[in-house]
Amino acid sequence: MAGIRTEVPFPTFPQGFPAEVIERFSEICGMRPLGNVAASGTEIIERLGPEHMLSGRPILYTSADSVFQVAAHEEVVPLDVLYEWCERARTMLLPPYEVNRVIARPFVGQPGTFVRTPNRRDYALEPPVNLLDRLASDGIGVYGVGKICDIFTGRGVSSSVRVVDNEDAMERTYDLLRSVESGFIFVNLGDFDTKYGHRRDVRGYAEALERLDLHLPTFEAMLRPGDTAIFTADHGCDPTAPGSDHTREYAPYLEIGERCGDGGILVGFENVGARVTATLASRNGERCYPK
Repeated sequence: MAGIRTEVPFPTFPQGFPAEVIERFSEICGMRPLGNVAASGTEIIERLGPEHMLSGRPILYTSADSVFQVAAHEEVVPLDVLYEWCERARTMLLPPYEVNRVIARPFVGQPGTFVRTPNRRDYALEPPVNLLDRLASDGIGVYGVGKICDIFTGRGVSSSVRVVDNEDAMERTYDLLRSVESGFIFVNLGDFDTKYGHRRDVRGYAEALERLDLHLPTFEAMLRPGDTAIFTADHGCDPTAPGSDHTREYAPYLEIGERCGDGGILVGFENVGARVTATLASRNGERCYPK
């Protein structure tokens, strides 16, 4: 989607991280982590949260993705400590254990009512040169909403704002549409993934879609002549599928703006980045998809 082609998959750890990694992370934290399994984030917090609150030991888990996730209760492990643990884990996770992202997953509440907070932080590998770098080198502003800045390690991002949920993300997007004359606004609506998709919450997912639909008239009215808006996804997250991992259905591609014809079925996420590049490179040029 951002012009990066990953030829070698990032390592995953469906059986948990090896002893060498656990020993080094234990040295960082001063204690051994709980868990070290592939699990749903909400499930493992419910299961190990009480023990974590008594012991102070962080909860370590992964998924089908290349991630090293560290969960801790904000009243047990201060945020600055959790962030430091994750920053240090990022530097110690070297090949062959070089996961794509280390993720701080703070939560609050009591056993039975734990909830994750918006204070998540993602510590990604430094990406290769990508769409954001190229836009920045051409003097085009890139404005991140949500975890975009974390994913691209801040590279090429002119400004960034963290958000609480989809509603907050849309309000911050409106702010940018009012204040930014031109550029690329890159928005992550994470609720579909983290709150409903992975949790297989069909009703919650449907209600989140309905709430987003209510924003569309306001959003579209704020677009100016020559603007293009794209709604898409970087993977599937079917809330009706078994398990809690990403799924493999076709991702949607919806576009608002000046274009001709129907894009049909597009093969490859690179079509999104190519569309963004073409639109920004020549706002008055041809707007059909390349054949």
